Amino acid sequence: MDDRRRPVLRWGVACAVAAACGLSPVVADAAEPLDYVALGDSAAAGPLIPGPDPNLACLRSTRNYPRVAAEALGARLTDATCSGAEITDFTGRQHGFLPPQFDALSAATDLVTVTIGGNDVDLVGAAVSCLNAFPEPFGKSCADEFTGDGRDELSSRIAAIEGDLDAALAGIADRAPNAEVVVAGYGTYIRPGGCYPKEPIWARDADYIQSSVDELSDLLRDRATAHGAEFVDIGAISEGHDVCAAPQDKYLEGVLPTSVAAPLHPNARGMAAFGRAVAESVREQAARTPADDAA
Repeated sequence: MDDRRRPVLRWGVACAVAAACGLSPVVADAAEPLDYVALGDSAAAGPLIPGPDPNLACLRSTRNYPRVAAEALGARLTDATCSGAEITDFTGRQHGFLPPQFDALSAATDLVTVTIGGNDVDLVGAAVSCLNAFPEPFGKSCADEFTGDGRDELSSRIAAIEGDLDAALAGIADRAPNAEVVVAGYGTYIRPGGCYPKEPIWARDADYIQSSVDELSDLLRDRATAHGAEFVDIGAISEGHDVCAAPQDKYLEGVLPTSVAAPLHPNARGMAAFGRAVAESVREQAARTPADDAA
């Protein structure tokens, strides 16, 4: 990050913390709010969560994690997240008419969050293909289907987007050279062994799908680190709050949602937890920056 912008980021976060702690509003108002741009797919957009954004084409909620993080930081948010987005939609027109998500970036941007890749490897489609109405052996194992020829199809898809992720992170740095970048991974959707028949996916298939989600998150972590970005581990935050949890404990919904949210996506409770984690990551980075500058 450009050193000229670091004091602005630190001051903006400090003021957000001051406001949260009930300190003088004069102090809080003295700083220019962070210019925050959120990029990504439905895992960030929050489809069907109550409080829809006026841009109905993106099925974006006003209670998604970017909104939660922005409120916690006192930031000025431009939310470009969009359900169904792939990496190509950062620079191209999604659905043929939506502007590229990168259009929201500029040299004035202080903070960027990113969640992307799930649609590029079709993780939701893969998970749906794993559903079985009957217990073994009556049906087909998706794990067998994806690995039957000795090659892990989902793992290959994930590895294939590494270069695209690198290009995307480099593109963010080019367009928003003064911004802190935070990459958020994907959740722990289902616990080891699953919870058949509550969620109609066999144990070994549940483990296979979650391991693929984890592999994608690991790639996001790796590429974020390589590009000097922060990484927020949504998988760790959502452990114990997966689709098998009690309705009041879920952060992620299953095939048949128990709260108002899209199937196999975060709900409002999850978005609140993820947004708090993103805000905390930004605050921690801001707290480390003075020592970095002094060095």
